[in-house]
Amino acid sequence: MTVVLAIDQGTSGTKAVVVDEDGQLRGLAELSIRPRYLPNGGVEQNPQEMLDSVITAGQLALEKAGCKADIVTLANQGETVLAWNPKTGEPLSQMLVWQDRRAESICAELSEYSDDFAHRTGLVLDPYFSAPKQAWIRRNVTTEGVVTTSDSWLLHKLTGEFVTDVTTASRSLILDLETANWDGELVARFGLQNEALPTIVANDQVIGSTSVFAGEIAVGGLVVDQQAALLAESCLLPGEAKCTFGTGAFLLANASSQATRSSTGLSTSVAWQVRADTTYCFDGQVYTAASAVRWLQKLGFINGAHELDAVAAEDPNGVYSVPSFAGLAAPWWKPETKASITGMTLSTEKSHIVKAVLQGIAAQVAELGLAIGNDIGYPLQRLRVDGGLTQSAVLMQAVADLMQIEIDIFPSQHATPLGAVALARLSMNPNMSLADSVVAWQPVKTYSPSWSATRSAEFLGNWKLAMDASN
Repeated sequence: MTVVLAIDQGTSGTKAVVVDEDGQLRGLAELSIRPRYLPNGGVEQNPQEMLDSVITAGQLALEKAGCKADIVTLANQGETVLAWNPKTGEPLSQMLVWQDRRAESICAELSEYSDDFAHRTGLVLDPYFSAPKQAWIRRNVTTEGVVTTSDSWLLHKLTGEFVTDVTTASRSLILDLETANWDGELVARFGLQNEALPTIVANDQVIGSTSVFAGEIAVGGLVVDQQAALLAESCLLPGEAKCTFGTGAFLLANASSQATRSSTGLSTSVAWQVRADTTYCFDGQVYTAASAVRWLQKLGFINGAHELDAVAAEDPNGVYSVPSFAGLAAPWWKPETKASITGMTLSTEKSHIVKAVLQGIAAQVAELGLAIGNDIGYPLQRLRVDGGLTQSAVLMQAVADLMQIEIDIFPSQHATPLGAVALARLSMNPNMSLADSVVAWQPVKTYSPSWSATRSAEFLGNWKLAMDASN
């Protein structure tokens, strides 16, 4: 077996874990990095801060583990981009985070091709994805160097290679979903036809080596963060689904080996490409989950996420929240939607607002679950969940009530790096199967619906009226 250093580079921080041959976590390090929110819809991160966090977290995790790693793997944000100098590796722009909305005008210019983009790439034409942001950098920041997703830059700094993995590439709007290759015509539509594009690699591939952590270590098993969590939570069969509750909430379902396009406004992406076979997934996003909780904290309703359950009212007293602080993503794709709280009276207290915000997050996840059920042809049977907000029993119960299915809590806060561990194992062990690569787990808790189907449908109907009023 293989000792793996897995690095999860996320929106709010970088996490590194060392997992040994038996699947045991030997070392862990986490460093915070906060995005900067700009008034014009921009969301940026400092590239050097990101790189420093990757290197430092990896070094600290290995020190705590007290052992050497055979391979290091990287799980990345997916749609975050920057410009950089391929000769020196120096950044030429800030990172434009996946939440950045400044490329909306570029997508508007290409709106006549919306259906074609959806057919070729499986994605909705939206600035959430990477190519519109890359084009925005070229128009507004610099024409120098290369402009890529964050993983390509980080991997170049680590190994000198110029690559991206197929799952990350499938989040770009310029990848042909059937062939898993760059589509030259789509590239040209964004004005990127003269750009050097990274080589696309499979998820079970060693791409080089690095010496920045401790000795020379192979690098491989690369993957985008949400697909990594899908794998870690053993969603290996069509219809099996997970939702990660982090800065946003991301619901993905295994869609089999067929590149089936969504009919409900979801995205279809590559889940993983291993052993020369490609598996696809449907996915939908809630842009603000933990970030909505931080808003509650900023306004003094809570002192932190740990207070959610203690503060939230049993009954929101007629208050409904649409916590769309960064607009609505799938299945609505309404970036202009503003957050709202309705139904307040003079009797409304902070406990009602906290409960309404949690129910608003759960309602969006429930709508994504309904959309995925329509796409796969049958309702989701249960949902596996991970991320910091799964510690809120109030939120998890709301998800179970509104989705009307059981919710299994993943036993670790490290689903994303554990998914990358599985792919790193595959990269180093050619005879290993996908199922055997996943670290075995059992849910630490399961939430069952306490509401009737009628009550759930009534709530979602009222919540959607509040959402419509926000547009």
